[in-house]
Amino acid sequence: MNLDVAQTDVELRDVQSKWNWSTSAWTLWSIVAAFGTYFCMYGFRVPFKAGAYEYTYTFTGNLQLDEKSIFVIAQVVGYTISKFLGIKFVSELPPNRRAVAILALIGFSHIALIGFGAASRPWNILLIFLNGLPLGMVFGLVLGFLEGRQTTELLAAGLCTSFILADGVMKSVGQTLIAPFGESWMPAVAGSVFIFPLLFFVWMLAQIPRPSHADESQRQVRTVMNRSDRWAYLHRYAWGLSPIMVVYLLANIIRSIRGDFARELWTDLGVDQAEFATRFTQSEIWVGILVLAINGSCVLFRHNGKAYLSSLSICAAGVLLMLSACFLQSYRMLDPLTFMVLVGLGLYMPYVAIHTTVLERFIALTGEKGNLGYLMALVDSTGYFGYVMVLLARKFVKFEGNILQFFIVACSIAGAISLLSIAWSAIHYRVRFSNRTKTAISD
Repeated sequence: MNLDVAQTDVELRDVQSKWNWSTSAWTLWSIVAAFGTYFCMYGFRVPFKAGAYEYTYTFTGNLQLDEKSIFVIAQVVGYTISKFLGIKFVSELPPNRRAVAILALIGFSHIALIGFGAASRPWNILLIFLNGLPLGMVFGLVLGFLEGRQTTELLAAGLCTSFILADGVMKSVGQTLIAPFGESWMPAVAGSVFIFPLLFFVWMLAQIPRPSHADESQRQVRTVMNRSDRWAYLHRYAWGLSPIMVVYLLANIIRSIRGDFARELWTDLGVDQAEFATRFTQSEIWVGILVLAINGSCVLFRHNGKAYLSSLSICAAGVLLMLSACFLQSYRMLDPLTFMVLVGLGLYMPYVAIHTTVLERFIALTGEKGNLGYLMALVDSTGYFGYVMVLLARKFVKFEGNILQFFIVACSIAGAISLLSIAWSAIHYRVRFSNRTKTAISD
């Protein structure tokens, strides 16, 4: 451990001693800080998606692409590159530099949004790419304040609820700001709304104490990882991480399609445009509440193996729920809100479980030092790369039908593959970890 990290540990533990707060108080503080920080980050990433951007680009061979699809692709390409960069940046960054890094990354993103408002076509495409470029690293930095604790599942569930709710809320914010500011300047204005709240919540993050010695005893010490550390860890545990990465890849693809094309999905479901702002938020509130309750419950398991298997069960249950909702919708047996809530709940259950429990307990089961930021950046980079491929395929491969039909087919294929991958992960646990007793703690 280097001098900066050691000094930070002392300073943060001194804060806990000085304030003399209970564990429950710090848990609540941490949830609010993490939720608020990431919720505000979405104010710089999502609102532009509420715009229609109906201008059409014509390319060689009479290929035509609408401007919104190009913007979505450009931003997610930047976001994906950011995830790959985060494998190194997030895993190596000392804890005492995380707060400043979060503000710097989001600040760069906001400058790009201002440029987006001022730029003419096609330069606005480059600006929306630059907007996404730094934001992919923010989640791993926020998660670094929460990992390696006996309450990490609960803290991470609160963090994940932020992006479930924010996805809908920020589209509603963007929809509201289009009329007074126009589609070009709306994203920058929306980001400006969240600057001061962001500063406050990042300050809250910076006050969170480092994990206690009891936390480190149960969940392993979390340290920075250099290049050789990362490759050695991946080499030893590739077979266990691979099925988790597959499930995350597929969940992220479906989640992103549902989020980026929510406007089009609601239209295909028969919802009037005037109701979009309300529906964006209404559906995500229900999903957020239920996902928080389900995934946060894993904090009750002190035994790492039981918690890991329980989180895999949550993943499987979510996939089955998503498949059931798609089956019922294909026969028009669900109203639009119920369908969007059930699909959202079904895909966010495994998506959030991997964020909150699966990888956290995987590190604890290995009995080795490391950090969750590295594993999250690893699976995130794979997940968003897959989504970029789907976006490109959706535009360049002819598909008969509307977005809703495409979405149901994608859910069905992803669901079947995910169930097989979850079974693989459970078998791997039985083979590799079930006989280890050094991480087992009686419930």
